[in-house]
This record gives sequence, C-alpha cells and structure tokens, in this order.
Amino acid sequence: MADPLIRNKLDAGEFFFAPGVPDMIAAKVASRVGFEIIYGSGYWMMASNAGLPDVGLSTYTQMLDRMSTLVKVTGAVVIADADTGFGGLLNVAHTVRGYEAAGITVIQMEDQEFPKKCGHTPNKRVIPAEDMAQKIRVACDAREDKRNFLIAARSDARQGEGLDSMLRRLELYAEAGADILFPEALTSEEEMRRVCSAIDTPMMANMAHGGVTPILSTKVLEEIGFALAIFPALTSLAAAAAYERSLTALKNTGQCTPADVEQFDFKAFCEMIGFEDVWAFERKWRQD
Repeated sequence: MADPLIRNKLDAGEFFFAPGVPDMIAAKVASRVGFEIIYGSGYWMMASNAGLPDVGLSTYTQMLDRMSTLVKVTGAVVIADADTGFGGLLNVAHTVRGYEAAGITVIQMEDQEFPKKCGHTPNKRVIPAEDMAQKIRVACDAREDKRNFLIAARSDARQGEGLDSMLRRLELYAEAGADILFPEALTSEEEMRRVCSAIDTPMMANMAHGGVTPILSTKVLEEIGFALAIFPALTSLAAAAAYERSLTALKNTGQCTPADVEQFDFKAFCEMIGFEDVWAFERKWRQD
C-alpha cells in the first residue's frame, strides 16, 4: 500500500527531493546514504534493463516489475514513472491498480501521444488537454487509497505549444484531481517561477542533468516554490562516467584499479546487498 510520508510532507509544506535510480544497486546505495524517497525513472530503467532509448518501448508489465522490485529491495517510498498510462482509459485504470498494489506511493503520467519520448528530447507530441484530464479523473477514481496514493500529472506541452498552453493544461489537470503537477522541460528559472506562482497545486521540479531545464540547488528550488524535486539522471550519468574511465584504463594499461576512479568497498557492498543474512542462515542451518 501507499506510504503516507509524501502526503504528510505535502500537507505540511515540507520541501523534499528524490534521486532517480536506474537499477537495484543505485536503489540500495540511495537507501544506504539515507534517502527515504526515490524516483523510479522510466528513461534510466529502460536504458539499464534493455539498453534502449526512452521512446515508449517499455511495457506496463516490464515497468511494474521494476517498480515493485524497487519497493521490495529498498523499503523506500517510490515515485514511479508510468509514461502515458500505457494506453487508453482502461489501461490507465489497470496501471493505477497495479502500481498501487505493488506498494508505489506516487504514479506519474504524462500528456504525450503514444509512443512517448523522453521529455528533454525533440519531436514530442501531446494529446488534447481534455483527453489527459480524463485520464487523471480515471486514475483518481481507480485508486483505493484516495489520500496517500498520489497522482502526478506531467505536461510536455512547453516545446510544442508554449508556456501559456502548458499552464492552461496544468490548471485543467489540477481541476481533474491531480495531487502533484509536473511541468516538464521548462527552459529558464523565470519560467519555473512563473509556473509555481500561477497554480497552488504542489509542483515537481525535474533536475535532469543534460536536459533543457537549468540545474538549480534544492535550496533555490524550494525558494522558487516547488514542493519537491527529482534528480533522475544523476546516478546513471555518474555511474556511466565511472564505467568508461575504469574500462578505458583497463583496455589501455591493463590496470584494473585506475587511480582516478574510487571503488566501493567490496565487503560493504556484500553487506548492503544482503550477504550477511545469507551467511547467518548458513551458520544456523549448516550440517557438517
């Protein structure tokens, strides 16, 4: 079931932020350093799991499996990407019920046409605003826990229709029942301030490294008026850079421990991933 943590933070006006995780190692590390809330990124999970771009190729079944595993292995509160809801209205209702049963706390859906694209890449197309509003109404009706299981409505209309159109869409989505609004791919701090000042519904900032939105500190984002922020690309881009440096050094020098790449302690990793429990089980039930 959904965790009340995010609802309580929103009601109290307590700003919070969550790292994006592409896989279970990143999720474990996020929990290890103390993050109570994590973001299951569709882009990075697709890249990690299938080596494919975020262009609507992942299925509901694939994403549900990855998101439910996040909940199980970390115990963290999960904000989960659900693309466009994986289809029409019936699909949206099915997706909401599946994500809620898996223990997700926030489900994020966007107003793009299917197949969708990463919000910070070109050639996005959005569906009519009222069609997205109807998806939100269906999502709100389908959930069992009306208080704690939250619907985040994302709009990708900034690039194709302009900021004013995006604002009208977000207002409509709030009226339809969205608990959180997600204005995707804003291009300046000025736009971010305008969106937050225009609508009272809690706003989510997307700090996508390499994207079109300025990367700001959590302190500045809170001051602007956002209720929460996600950092979907941080762990994946850092890991990919470390992979490349390590493998380049190995290929060019034959050295497996390059000086410029810090390595996670293997003993600590074994403990983090659960080997201590396995060893305790073996000690208890060993038959000599």
